[in-house]
Amino acid sequence: MADKRRLVPEDLYRLVFVSDPQISPDGKRLAYVKTTIDEKTKEYRSRIWVVPTDGSGKPRQFTSGPKQDTTPRWSPDGTKLAFVSDRNGEKQVFVMPTEGGEAYQVTKMRRGATNPVWSPDGSKIAFTALIDPGDSPEEYEKPLDQKAKEEEEKKKKEEPTLLSRIKIKSDAAMGLIGNRRSHIFVIDAEGKGPAKMITSGDFDHSAPQWSPDGRFLAFSANRNEDADYEPWLSDIFVVPAEGGELKKLTRTEGPATAPRWTPDGKFIVYAGHKMEHGGATLTKLWKVPVEGGDPVLLTGSFDRSVGDHMAGDSRFGPSEVGPIISPDGKEIYFLASDSGKTSIYSVPTDGGDVRLVLGGNRQIFGFTLDARGSLAAIAVSDPSMPGEVGVFDLKSGSETILTAENKALTDEVFLSIPEGIEFSAKDGLKEFGWVMKPVGFKPGVKYPAILEVHGGPHSMYGWNFFFEFQLLASRGYVVIYTNPRGGEGFGQDFVKAVIGDYGGKDFEDLMTWVDKALTLGFIDGERLGVTGGSYGGFMTNWIVGHTSRFKAAVTQRSISNWLSFYGVSDIGYTFTEREILGNPWKDTETLWKHSPLAYVESVTTPLLILHSENDMRCPIEQGEQFYVALKRLKKEVEMVRFPGANHELSRSGKPVLRVARLKHILRWFDSHIEKRKEDYDPALE
Repeated sequence: MADKRRLVPEDLYRLVFVSDPQISPDGKRLAYVKTTIDEKTKEYRSRIWVVPTDGSGKPRQFTSGPKQDTTPRWSPDGTKLAFVSDRNGEKQVFVMPTEGGEAYQVTKMRRGATNPVWSPDGSKIAFTALIDPGDSPEEYEKPLDQKAKEEEEKKKKEEPTLLSRIKIKSDAAMGLIGNRRSHIFVIDAEGKGPAKMITSGDFDHSAPQWSPDGRFLAFSANRNEDADYEPWLSDIFVVPAEGGELKKLTRTEGPATAPRWTPDGKFIVYAGHKMEHGGATLTKLWKVPVEGGDPVLLTGSFDRSVGDHMAGDSRFGPSEVGPIISPDGKEIYFLASDSGKTSIYSVPTDGGDVRLVLGGNRQIFGFTLDARGSLAAIAVSDPSMPGEVGVFDLKSGSETILTAENKALTDEVFLSIPEGIEFSAKDGLKEFGWVMKPVGFKPGVKYPAILEVHGGPHSMYGWNFFFEFQLLASRGYVVIYTNPRGGEGFGQDFVKAVIGDYGGKDFEDLMTWVDKALTLGFIDGERLGVTGGSYGGFMTNWIVGHTSRFKAAVTQRSISNWLSFYGVSDIGYTFTEREILGNPWKDTETLWKHSPLAYVESVTTPLLILHSENDMRCPIEQGEQFYVALKRLKKEVEMVRFPGANHELSRSGKPVLRVARLKHILRWFDSHIEKRKEDYDPALE
């Protein structure tokens, strides 16, 4: 114990982020992406590593690109790995022999290439690429040189932009999105000859999947003429792998994503729903005949959403999440979020009862199966483990974690392990929360506490590693968090309960949870703080306008005014109507009633506003409005603006800005909430 120390913000630089576990067809090796933060430049570096699945050897570095090597995909015979790298500028698809040798570049797309998918015979690779309407087909595979790129950038800065779409910007782009569209291409796996464009039109296409015989590709797309007006819609399509006429298999009723062929090639399984409860509808698994027919719901009796909905700040990059069909075609494996846990489940391909395959108090955030369907590669996190990869034997039930990427850090610092606690809401609804005791906790002492509120609101806190929470616990705070109404993991009625009621029962749930936490006896009700981001930022703003029980608050990437949010957010014109049930010209009173800005005169809690300059999801004007109003009323408020950052600052933003953000959070709470060094063992520094 004496050798351990308290976590500090700079320890973020030492986190290792693992993602995208890909098991080889023979099940003997596991490839994964390992992302670190460069010690000198403080920039992310992603490389692909490979580890034997039998535990006989240590992980070895497979790629050595200077910046980002991601998306490893085994060839069907396991002799090669395709991956995406920006080593030559734009992201492109490369292939490298698994037994050693040089990587060779397969694609040379002008705007880059991503998402490689091998054909069943290993001779071709399908991928997605962005196409600019200003590029001719002859230019798709002619990358721009540095001078041409500079000229493009100069043109953007000096020439006016004509807009005609309702969707004009995105948070990922940190600004205007332009008119580029994502299309599907197929290319020879050795890069011989030009890439063939399989899709066309002014639409975006994603998730290509080869049919078992290699003759067709399935994909997901919203090909409606008014796609921008209903961006949540998408369908499953099938197209000949050589190009040709598209065949739509679904009915344009809601999102239809992640298509997967059954081994006999007769059906496609996908994830989606019919918007029965708007954006709060649980995602289910469906099966549709390739030859045509109505989609069949497979997980109708399972009152949980397919996918990983757990919030966190210790992951980087996407991971494969299924659904995955067993080689014999009898079972479908998928991730789902339940009561603060993300686990692997299965359902028969013909429908039936959903079965828990691999669970536990943790987050499984990625998995793949070998060609036999007997061994799964998994990526996991729990409250004491930021993230590691391992394997799970579906027949024996044995599990082995194969990496220890974060062990050096977690062995060095004190960690606080959360305790899960059930409680009852005001109306009797059973809910669940977590309490993390401060590092150095001593029985009989009362401590300050910070209430954390998750974003979404349709996401979930749970049993994973949260760096920010651990940092607050190391600084001497009890950390308390829960999933108020609107969160995932507790069923359809629970997740839709917030619709049209922002600031209603969700606010009551949070306050009831604080009251429950106080009954534990070691939290000082006079020394409470609150923070949250996105929806959690909205709720933080709402809380300080409706109660004075908190001594300090930090609102992050927040919403303060639904009337303006409608037109400035990249999702405002759809999100506001689906969630708040109104628009500015017809429902002014409704939107204003749910806006924290309407209650600004009631704020007495000292507030720190954290906002990114390039946040397009909750634009910075939302923070500015709240800041100016509070300043005008001479309330205690400060604002910190983060340059070159978007809505993802706390999760994947520039490391130096992430550390600065954490320091500002600690500074604000420490300067407004009293702590006594002697209350801790070891004592606070």
